[in-house]
Amino acid sequence: MADQYHSFAGLAAREIEGVHYRIRVIARESPIAVIAPHGGFIEPGTSEVAAAIADETHSLYCFEGLTMRARGDGLHITSTRFDEPQALRLATQAEIVIGVHGRKNGADPATVWVGGLHEELRDIVGAALHAGGFHARAVGEGHRLAGRNPANICNKGRRGAGVQLELPRALRNDLANDAANCRAFGEAVRGTLIKLKGF
Repeated sequence: MADQYHSFAGLAAREIEGVHYRIRVIARESPIAVIAPHGGFIEPGTSEVAAAIADETHSLYCFEGLTMRARGDGLHITSTRFDEPQALRLATQAEIVIGVHGRKNGADPATVWVGGLHEELRDIVGAALHAGGFHARAVGEGHRLAGRNPANICNKGRRGAGVQLELPRALRNDLANDAANCRAFGEAVRGTLIKLKGF
């Protein structure tokens, strides 16, 4: 279904911060920013996963819906148009952005689709998730949720290439209900970042 809002300005003109949505920003001395642009009730569980990845090490941004919305009346702004100023500032100050998103289960309720323009890091993250006991597969050109558009928030870091994680609803539910497993997921992703050249 199409987004109700096509920009943050359009959303902010009708929605009230602290009532309908909340913005959480923690800027840290790190070249990595972890961003959940559809947190809270928009794509449940993504804020928690993003926080687990960032932990006390990397910068964190979450845009969170605070109220349950009827279908078609949500606060979702697609990643290629997500232009909330604090998110853009954090992303453009980082070397690399990790975007955390939720997808429908579809026929695959277990696999994390790992995309983004940083193919080296995408593949390292996928391998680390597999090693940690999670299902993951790299998605690339032509996949509907590949995160390869340069305008995608995950590709707005200084390197112009980041990573996008698309977690199915069933996995997000599992992680939300199992703090230890959520920490393990975060550690698997976070551990890959030190293997990347230049960090």
